Amino acid sequence: MQATVIYEDGDHRWIMFGRDPNKSEGIIDTNQYLIQSGDQAILLDPGGIELFAPMLSAVLKFVPTEKITHLFASHQDPDIISSLGLWDQALPNAKLYSPWLWESFIRHFGMERIEFCAIPDEGQTISLGRIQLQFMPAHYLHSPGNFHVYDPKAKILMSGEIGGYIENNEASLYVDNMTSHMQKMRKFHQRWLPSNEAKQDWIRRVRQLDVDIMAPQHGCLFQNQQVSEFLNWLEELPVGIAVR
Repeated sequence: MQATVIYEDGDHRWIMFGRDPNKSEGIIDTNQYLIQSGDQAILLDPGGIELFAPMLSAVLKFVPTEKITHLFASHQDPDIISSLGLWDQALPNAKLYSPWLWESFIRHFGMERIEFCAIPDEGQTISLGRIQLQFMPAHYLHSPGNFHVYDPKAKILMSGEIGGYIENNEASLYVDNMTSHMQKMRKFHQRWLPSNEAKQDWIRRVRQLDVDIMAPQHGCLFQNQQVSEFLNWLEELPVGIAVR
């Protein structure tokens, strides 16, 4: 399991985990993120059950389990949260923030000690150590109950499935060629995003944010001007299309 620090300022940092060369064939590769501020940390979309052991080993190189006070699940998909039952056993004092819509589904993954904190449809802001994190609505992108995470201090937007594409382990950390990358992303976004209206609403709200890095759930990260280029491309892309 590779771990890369993508932002660091004193005791505030973002670590990306992913591109596990030992993952089983047929399991899609996912990006997991840890945000640490002071004595608290949050795991964003901590991964599938098959990733738990390498994820725990990698995370412990940065923070002890007692400092992981929060978990976040952007939606209900098993590739991002089916490890919940194992994190429930490993974390002594964590809360899970996730869309209210998916509580009864997510509980099937196992949750006895972790407290479920339902995110309302309009989103919310929480404190993590010395920073504020915003849970930003991203409904229908691609799940009907879905959220992204914005860190205004680090200027990072964790964008879930938006901007995602399954890359190989040798791909660069950041997108190196926007033209070719947008072509690779096209079919995924057209098939999995069902609503142009929801897409345009999300784009309008993201344009109001100050984003240096857009960090999706799969594949390469976007930085600086690439974020604007991606938004321009997505704005013109018709979605909700079953592309053959």
